Amino acid sequence: MNTIALIILAGTFIALLLLRFPISITLAGSALVTMIYLDLPWVVVGQRMIQGINSFSLLAIPFFILAGQIMSAGGMAVRLVNFAQLFVGAVRGGLALVNCVACMFFGNISGSAAADVSSIGSVLIPAMKKKGYDADYAVAVTTSASIQGVIFPPSHNLVLFSVAAGGVSVSNLFLGGIVPGLLLMFTLMIISYSVAVKRNYPKGEPIKWSQVPKIIGDGFLSLMTGVIILGGILSGWFTATEAGAIACVYAFILTFFVYRDVPLRHIGIVLKRTFRTVSMVLFLIAASDAFGWILAYLKVPVLLTDMFLSVSDNPSVILLMINVLLLLIGFPMDMAPMILIMTPILLPVATALGIDPVHFGIIMILNCGIGLITPPVGTVLFIGCAIGKVPVSQATKASWPFFFAMCVALLLVTYIPEISLWLPHLVNGAP
Repeated sequence: MNTIALIILAGTFIALLLLRFPISITLAGSALVTMIYLDLPWVVVGQRMIQGINSFSLLAIPFFILAGQIMSAGGMAVRLVNFAQLFVGAVRGGLALVNCVACMFFGNISGSAAADVSSIGSVLIPAMKKKGYDADYAVAVTTSASIQGVIFPPSHNLVLFSVAAGGVSVSNLFLGGIVPGLLLMFTLMIISYSVAVKRNYPKGEPIKWSQVPKIIGDGFLSLMTGVIILGGILSGWFTATEAGAIACVYAFILTFFVYRDVPLRHIGIVLKRTFRTVSMVLFLIAASDAFGWILAYLKVPVLLTDMFLSVSDNPSVILLMINVLLLLIGFPMDMAPMILIMTPILLPVATALGIDPVHFGIIMILNCGIGLITPPVGTVLFIGCAIGKVPVSQATKASWPFFFAMCVALLLVTYIPEISLWLPHLVNGAP
């Protein structure tokens, strides 16, 4: 019966996807059809969906999204670009390097790759084109660099993994993402610089000394949002949810009263965007919980663990197989459903091999992030192409060197656990 049920579950899921149903409807619908076949009460779907979002930890996600939306509404991206230019703007291909650093800074505020590429891309892609950079290169740099937002705290995707994994410490995940995020930035900067030198792109213009104090001040105030979130959580002053709420208040005051980039009446537009995003995320989480429950009922995690272990009991081999699997799934599936569906399936495999859940979480999130720049469902790639007015095929071709660099960073994170675990162990004294 389980074999037929698995076929029904997978067949319904694929059919609904091909019919272009929203992923939330696809997850809930395929779970419902399978439950009907198994003669289980239909009410279980509703119960699991409600239970899926009945978590205090999930309250952090709306706050993080709102803080990012408020900061994106103003001129925060321009200030962070100027701040990044102080460090790397004067070398050859300087705007590309500024792009990488600015995306890291903005990711520290928004925690979202889509927000990252929308805000930084709107500033830097036209600027790079104007300075003589090829449009496809500008889009490739921006979309690749924006992936730092999914792994660098306060990424709401790390909170999603924490929930899907059954309560892995958000604090440890945030700490675990810092060094891999910096590693990713440096690998992308190396590729950006290499291509810039090969194509003889121009050097950046030096910043006047008279502008430096204001640029530093603006950059410091902007980055304080991430400092409040991460510092408050790590110090034990407040939880991730409380940190998100405080960050929203800080972002609101900074955007609407200090910088006054946008009038206060625009807060309605910001809230509308936030509610739309939050409702989509929470509905997806609810549907994923129902889908995850039926997977557990059919013992899919156990079957998959046995299958992997039948191939090899070497953690290095299993991790390589998991990476390849996630990279392939990342082509047709978006990030949030990947986290919510694959975490309950693959985490037991990792823990059975003695792999730390925080380490596995960073591997998982980085894999899913790479999927955001790969067609046919590369959300971030499509946003970058729309901003740069570049065909997706052309941007995809230009992105291959950056895809390679991200895979190198992924392998380093995968096979050197200390990259992810050093800071959590240092700060929280984890074993």
